[in-house]
Amino acid sequence: MIEVSDFSKTYDEREAVAGLSFRVDAGDIVGLVGPNGAGKTTTMRAIAGILRPTAGRVTVAGFDVVSDPVPAKQRLALVPDDPHLFSSLTVWEHLEFTAEVFGTEDWIHHGERLLEQFELADRRETLADELSRGMRQKVAIVCAFLHRPGAILFDEPLTGLDPRAIRTLYEAIRESARGGMAVLLSSHLLGQIESLCTEFVILRQGRLVVEGTRDEIRAQLGELRADATLEEIFFTATEGTSLPADRAEPDLP
Repeated sequence: MIEVSDFSKTYDEREAVAGLSFRVDAGDIVGLVGPNGAGKTTTMRAIAGILRPTAGRVTVAGFDVVSDPVPAKQRLALVPDDPHLFSSLTVWEHLEFTAEVFGTEDWIHHGERLLEQFELADRRETLADELSRGMRQKVAIVCAFLHRPGAILFDEPLTGLDPRAIRTLYEAIRESARGGMAVLLSSHLLGQIESLCTEFVILRQGRLVVEGTRDEIRAQLGELRADATLEEIFFTATEGTSLPADRAEPDLP
């Protein structure tokens, strides 16, 4: 559903991403992780068609995001790390606008169910400027799910969400993946996405370090115990060590 092939992005003379290739198939929930500056957001924006690749190719459902941007974007949704809503629109008007943009028919029942699911039903007539940070995030999430995209991108989706909203989002992601949606999400909260994602793509300085399921990555790195956490895998892949000394668990007597 999402395929990134030898993707590179250069700003002036700085190479943000270099020769990156991976894919997200229907039903996959892939975690895109890496240190700050690893190229995660650049990659997300290129898949969404916001940034034009310097080299390489990005496709969504087989459509090139550069040469066939409209059909690619029709099958995609993006929830950015800091959603910017329309200040003069209510919550419900954001859904109406989204449905109009994507040409979505018979969406009202689905939209009402999403508002109930994300505890926004009593805010449907509230203007975006009157919402808290977490509620604005939930509006962006609801709009992303509204047109039932084939693929959805989440860039730091947990920012501003309370524990109940995080649980609701995870349930919605799992349900959508079971229905065939491809999900790519980026987060610094490794412990919180570890059980959600089926596979991981780990970046460092704009390059792919390792990818696969947690067990496959453990085997590729070859220096981790069988029950190593995603955090330990992350530090081994990006820094060559399982955990910083001050984060390591003490030996038990």
